[in-house]
Amino acid sequence: MVFQKQLRLPAMRRGFHLITEYVLQELPELARVRAGLLHVFIQHTSASLCLNENADPTVRQDFEQFFNRTAPENAPYFRHNSEGPDDMPAHLKAALLGSSVSIPVMNGRLALGTWQGIYLGEHRDHGGQRALVLTLMGE
Repeated sequence: MVFQKQLRLPAMRRGFHLITEYVLQELPELARVRAGLLHVFIQHTSASLCLNENADPTVRQDFEQFFNRTAPENAPYFRHNSEGPDDMPAHLKAALLGSSVSIPVMNGRLALGTWQGIYLGEHRDHGGQRALVLTLMGE
């Protein structure tokens, strides 16, 4: 079985957000998959996806601080700035973190570790709604 759909997330403020529940709500078909894989892809170049700590919100705050120091706004060496000072840093953050995650499916559930969740990295001050493509494969 292969199942695919698009999920449009609501606009979120800049930072790292757990979106696991959004994905699960969109995929009731997951319950029918005994063994498989879920691929989640974001259709944007200034936001990212990753898997990480889902319990302590300070981890998400530390992620934001780290990436803001790594790719600072208004850096004099950025030439791509026509869309604002947060745009080029957002592209760099998205390139570092990536545009997709793949998660095994076991017995109708995502096989995430105890403390794992799916993060949306929103790297723009006003990124707007974000679109994900969810592809569920399995038997």
